[in-house]
Amino acid sequence: MKRTDYISWDKYFMGVALLSAMRSKDPSTQVGACIVNDKKRIVGIGYNGFPYGVEDDVFPWKNGDDFLDSKYPYVVHAEPNAILNSTVSLDNSTLYVTLFPCNECAKLIIQSGIKEVVYLEDKYHDELAFIASRKMFNSAKIIYRQMEMIEVSVK
Repeated sequence: MKRTDYISWDKYFMGVALLSAMRSKDPSTQVGACIVNDKKRIVGIGYNGFPYGVEDDVFPWKNGDDFLDSKYPYVVHAEPNAILNSTVSLDNSTLYVTLFPCNECAKLIIQSGIKEVVYLEDKYHDELAFIASRKMFNSAKIIYRQMEMIEVSVK
């Protein structure tokens, strides 16, 4: 008889997103993303970090009010990295991401053909960029839902 306590697809793909987040060198926020097609195949993964060729020991990782001396103008978010790392059409795919997408990422998600966003955290829910994301997702009929991650152990 087969086991019945195996993890769901949601937990499996969010686990891949969480594992991807562990590649981020950002000291304050590690975000991972995993894109899955309608056949339950992983077609893109990514995490937040500097673009290829940009020295992550030279550019700043800090938050701060001085824009050019902070990480914000330089870091590529996990979602666009996952989209750019894909080599197939993303039409009707699902994005699993550890943090709800900002407005800039939402535009790319919509434009790429992704139809569903599954996220773990929404810690910036009331900030304008994230309100804008929800407005765009609603307008484009993108499904978005938060999932609760529970501990998974391997026997």
